[in-house]
Amino acid sequence: MVKRSAFGYAFPLTVPICAGFLFLGISYGLYATGQGLPAFLPVLMSATIFAGSMEFVAVALLTAPFDPLGAFLLTLLVNARHIFYGLSMVTAYRGTGWKKIPLIYGMCDESFAINATTKIPDTIDKGWFYLHVTWLNYLYWVGGVALGSFGGKLITISLKGIEFVLTALFAVLFLELLLTAGKRWYCYLGFGITAAWLLAVGPERFMIPAMITIVVVFLIMRRYKRSASDDSQPKTEAKEDPQV
Repeated sequence: MVKRSAFGYAFPLTVPICAGFLFLGISYGLYATGQGLPAFLPVLMSATIFAGSMEFVAVALLTAPFDPLGAFLLTLLVNARHIFYGLSMVTAYRGTGWKKIPLIYGMCDESFAINATTKIPDTIDKGWFYLHVTWLNYLYWVGGVALGSFGGKLITISLKGIEFVLTALFAVLFLELLLTAGKRWYCYLGFGITAAWLLAVGPERFMIPAMITIVVVFLIMRRYKRSASDDSQPKTEAKEDPQV
């Protein structure tokens, strides 16, 4: 009964994610097979990597010259945000028992957004709610990739140019941040740093130094902003206790 009620509460919250994951998953499956990968490989990658943007990048890495160090650094930088997700969910996932393992493995942007912000009623077991959100989102993504990978074999039209879906994905993410109030300055700064490295070292080598520079600059800005905020807080002088 506990499992069923938690599923009934979790499932409607994941339906919008289902629509997005199916579309992106199908696009990824078509893109990967269009680059010459066998149909089973994108499905296997989606089930094991389970990091949407990195899976798109992984296809490009597989078709590029062998560079394990570059692949490692790029993967670390692209998925570094998961470190902060994990730290923020330590308390929430405490006491979930064996569920903690699939919760950690299946954490993604969308699952984190639901699990971190949803106010769960006291009548619903939080551990099961978190688990249902996680495995449902996992199923949506892997299922979408499977549809694109194997269904793409039935498509007779040319898929030339399907690799542009990766560019379009990051362009949409950039525009979404650009249209968000208070975040435009970060977009302009990130774009400027990336363009500078592109001009400095060329299109084959700009990605990793650009991402490292962006992370370092943003960390410095965050530290400076926090220090400025602390300095602006009014300081109250300690009152001496009256002597008796």
